[in-house]
Amino acid sequence: MILPIVAYGDPVLKRKCGPIEKGHTGLGQLIENMYETMYNANGVGLAAPQIGESIRLFIVDASALADEEENQELLDFRKVFINAEMLEEEGEDWKFNEGCLSIPEIREEIDRNPFIRIKYYDKEFNLHEDRFSGIQARIIQHEYDHIEGTLFVDHLNPLKRRLLKRKLTDISKGKIEVDYKMKFPLVKKRTA
Repeated sequence: MILPIVAYGDPVLKRKCGPIEKGHTGLGQLIENMYETMYNANGVGLAAPQIGESIRLFIVDASALADEEENQELLDFRKVFINAEMLEEEGEDWKFNEGCLSIPEIREEIDRNPFIRIKYYDKEFNLHEDRFSGIQARIIQHEYDHIEGTLFVDHLNPLKRRLLKRKLTDISKGKIEVDYKMKFPLVKKRTA
């Protein structure tokens, strides 16, 4: 089932998420719904807060970014991260143009470390501790930020955030055209 993606301004996006217990009711279906929602919106990652769930869950599938000659490591990069814990972020910061399904039509250069080490459970609740680099690390860092209550625009300097304030407010009010289902926090609900 395709779920609405929560837009910038909703408090759930700024909340640090709680852990998921093994046997969480409906977790398998939630993960499948998240993948369907992400694919429908042409995303490469989606975190539970983006669909209104304040739990430590995010998914990635970067195969759409893999082309025939470059980024082959992204071809089979489809993972579920449950109760992730960032253990290490290292290397010299590098800029990359990022966007977010909760903040459509805004893309900005964001500095992130090129190497990470992360501990997480997969969808069968098997524990992993893995290292990632490059684009894989960046996608994970972006989604991990979501479960920590941080958005990519929070990494911008204060001047740049002020310059984006009106666009961000318009997103919250639903004054934006998107081709996927969204839930806007400042749109007044109609009463019958």
